[in-house]
Amino acid sequence: MFPETARCFKTAAPFLSPAVLLDDLRRLSAHGGAGCPQARRHFSVSRCLTAKVPPPRTPRERVHIPGLERVTYGERMHYVPGLTKPVHPPWEKDYKDPRHYKSPPAHEMRLYKEKPCYVYNQRTSALEGVRQALWLTKTKMISGLPPQLLSLAENPANQIPDQDERVQNAIKHARFWDTTQLRPGKVKYSNTLLLNLLHLCAALQPSHPVIGRRILAEKYSLAATWKRGKDLFQIRGQNGLLHNCMDPLPEVSGKQEVSDTVDHIVETFYPVSPTIDLQKVHVYKEDVNCLGFRDDYPYPHAHTLFFLEDADANCKLRPEQFRAKMVMFAFGNALARAHKLYGTQPQHVLDRPVTVQAVGSNGRIFQFLVFQLNTTDLSEDDGIKNQVWLDENVELYDFAKVRPLIKKKQVKVPAGLAGYKPETFTKFLALYLHGAV
Repeated sequence: MFPETARCFKTAAPFLSPAVLLDDLRRLSAHGGAGCPQARRHFSVSRCLTAKVPPPRTPRERVHIPGLERVTYGERMHYVPGLTKPVHPPWEKDYKDPRHYKSPPAHEMRLYKEKPCYVYNQRTSALEGVRQALWLTKTKMISGLPPQLLSLAENPANQIPDQDERVQNAIKHARFWDTTQLRPGKVKYSNTLLLNLLHLCAALQPSHPVIGRRILAEKYSLAATWKRGKDLFQIRGQNGLLHNCMDPLPEVSGKQEVSDTVDHIVETFYPVSPTIDLQKVHVYKEDVNCLGFRDDYPYPHAHTLFFLEDADANCKLRPEQFRAKMVMFAFGNALARAHKLYGTQPQHVLDRPVTVQAVGSNGRIFQFLVFQLNTTDLSEDDGIKNQVWLDENVELYDFAKVRPLIKKKQVKVPAGLAGYKPETFTKFLALYLHGAV
């Protein structure tokens, strides 16, 4: 490299990125480098200016002088130097073109309201996670699943023949066999595993005919409205796969346990606002409650909601926010159903609580949730609380390796499925059999 080129290189180095420097070095070596007497110089201090994005041009302000008309070339129908560009009024079409629709300002819309509404949707990442969801829904959380639910799958009469072997084959099918590549992607194998486990559970229909009164639904839209304190909240969106049934789920807690929730104090997270990370809108419908199905739908009751962590490629939630999403959408389905049954007026205590279950998975780790809606009077912190049972971070297996993991010539993890844990599928089966036994 020539000395003069080296000096320019040192001068320009603080202003250039490593990628630009490397690119210039390649071009310099292509033209001969240090061994060619005709090497071209590419480095200068002004080089950094060429990489900057030019600033946006500010439009020149047009000064209007009363009584003075501009001479334009509008009548000549072509550009004429020295004449002003004509200004035409915006063209309004006499027909509706959806491709070029311009919405009016928000304050001119028919549904505009001064009071804001805070919306929780399927892409909301709540800062405080489950604690924020518990405050929004006025809910008491209980760790672990109810014992009466776990006992359903422990009964040998309610188990699948060769259960452990068939579950392991379902895992191997999702992780190894259902692909033409070296290994399937996480989105693919997590969805395949969920469908395989549901297919295994459905094999109990001959011994449990009530399972035949259920159906799976995808991409349904949910909407529910409630008041918490002085603020108005709504939950909207599509949450994934829904297991519907003709008959409602039985309540998990008795009347005495529901009455004992009066003494529970809902945890706050001051100074963080409970509405943080929720979408604030002024254009909305009041008292909107929709289950996503028509009134004459034969499967009106939500049984279990199934969530996949990586179902949406544009929005990936952390585990805490993912569990908060499960709580919110289980509550939204229960609240919308309660409004259909008891009306939209707040009810201090529901005659029959509404129960909804939820299962979340990333293909290996499962989250189990049971939500019981005891009241729709959510304005104040006192009174009856709702209840949620949450069993989090339950592993179905430890490893599923296409190739063994070898470190220092020792096999740390063998190829194939390792560390299968049958108690996880037992919990999955218990939630599936709830209401069918």
